[in-house]
This record gives sequence, structure tokens and C-alpha cells, in this order.
Amino acid sequence: MSRIPGYMDSRNHTLHLDFILLGLSSDPAQRKFLFVIFLVMYTVGILGNFLIILLILRNSQLRAPMYFFLGHLSLVDACFTSVTVPKMLANLLMPEATISYAGCLTQMYFFFAFGVTDSFLLASMAYDRYVAIRNPLHYTTMMSERVRVFVASSWIISHLHSLLHIILMSRLSFCGSREIPHFFCDHQPVLALSCTDTSLIEMLIFTEGSLVVLSPFVFIVISYILILVTVLRLPAGTGWRKAFSTCGAHLSVVVLFYGTVIGVYFQPTAKYSAEKGRVTTVMYTVVIPMLNPFIYSLRNDDVKGAFRRTLCRKVGM
Repeated sequence: MSRIPGYMDSRNHTLHLDFILLGLSSDPAQRKFLFVIFLVMYTVGILGNFLIILLILRNSQLRAPMYFFLGHLSLVDACFTSVTVPKMLANLLMPEATISYAGCLTQMYFFFAFGVTDSFLLASMAYDRYVAIRNPLHYTTMMSERVRVFVASSWIISHLHSLLHIILMSRLSFCGSREIPHFFCDHQPVLALSCTDTSLIEMLIFTEGSLVVLSPFVFIVISYILILVTVLRLPAGTGWRKAFSTCGAHLSVVVLFYGTVIGVYFQPTAKYSAEKGRVTTVMYTVVIPMLNPFIYSLRNDDVKGAFRRTLCRKVGM
């Protein structure tokens, strides 16, 4: 079988490539400060999300479909932030932060997978809130079967989407700079380093990625329009407060999540700003997963009650 000259050498070079992650700062003093800050934020986020999962598993009062969604959202948030933050923390203590080509693709795969799962779960939760307000008496019956379908679909679609992206990214060659101006392997700065023509890959990622990310967002908008129409049909004051308290936490998370994601990814690679990308990415990889447990628990009497009961049982032991 004939061999294309230089092809195998190029592939071997790519397979054994190590990238250099420039991170958030090159100042040693600032890096130590950032390590402490992000370690605290990561620890709080992980403990908060797993506390939500524990409360849902241990309290029969949290068996409604909405808490099934919330439990999976907390699991995804914990996994999502763990894809990037531990590596970032380790790199902040090293003089030069490197990541292998295989490690880069692996990090990118799970980053895409958990991020898209988060998006689809938020869309499912919007529909769940609509059903709860539109048909409160039949809510549990209507959602008990659908909730598992929605959650399973969220996981499956996100991993298929991520697999497609990684297959495309794995076909790139790199023959120039190895420095990624980010604290993890995001696809835009990696594409910018490639010496391969990336126009087709960029087009496929942008179109398919837009469909996968924006379709849940459109679904959320439609759900909230229907919720608003339903609430406006109620007599003044009847159920209004309950409706808005039911949706308030979810709506806050949606605004934070999509506001940052759309700001970073829905732009051509040529217009990508490394500095803006790093700062905005910190919001949805560290800050939002840390805030989500507090947003849902502080605005939810059932979760606060479950926490008090669990705490009392532990103290009374």
C-alpha cells in the first residue's frame, strides 16, 4: 500500500504533542491568590451540589419530578466544574502547565458533554415548571413518566454531540505554536493553533453547535411564554406569587448560564478574544455551578425543610 509522503510523520507528531496552557495569569503572586480563591469556590460548589443530591436521595418529601431534574442538574454541575478546575488548580502551582494531545481531547469531550447536558436539563425543567403551573392537580401523573425520558435524552444527545466534535477536532494537525491562551482545552483557541484548514470544521461546529445549544434555549423561551400566558389568565393575586416563586430560581440559572455561553461561543474564531473568553468561561465553569445549589435551596422551602430535618437527625444521633 502506498503511503502519502510525510503523512504518518505528521500524525505521529500530533499524537505526541503537548500543549502549554497559559492559564489566567503569569504573575507568581497572583497565581497563588487565584489558587486559593478557586480552591474555595470549587470546594463550595462540589459540597453544595452533592448536598442537594444527598437531600433528594434521603428525603421522601423530595420525590416530585422537579427534584429528579434538580438532582441530575446538581450531578452535572459537579462533573462539569470538575472537568476543568482541578487541572487549573494544579497548573497554578506549576511553572509551566502542559496537557497532552489525548488529555486535551478528553477534557474537551467531557466539557462539551456536561455543558450540553446542563443545557437540555434546564430546558426540561422549564417544561416541568409549565406543567406544574398549567396542570397542578395532574402534574405528578403527567411528569412521572416523562421525567425519565427527558433526563435520558439529555445525557444521550449531549454525548453524541460531544463525540461528533471530538472526531472533527482529532483530524487537526498542529505544526506551530503549542501555547493555548486559556486555562483548559477549549475548542476555539485550539482551532486557532491548527495549521490545517479549519473552515469546514468551524462551519460544522457552529451550525450543529448552534442547533444543539440554541434549541433548548428556544424551548425555554417558549415554555416561559406559555407560563406567562397561563399566569395572566388567573384572577389577580391567585397563584401569582406561587408561580413566580416556582420559576424564579430556574429563570435565574437560565439567564446566568446562557448569558455567558452565548457571549463566548456564538462568534467566529477569528473574532475570539482570549482574555474575554477566559473571564467569561470562569463564570459558567466555576461561579455558576457554585451558585446553583444556593439559588435553588434559598428560594425553595422544600429543600430548606429537608436540610433542617437531615441536620436534626444527625444532631439527634
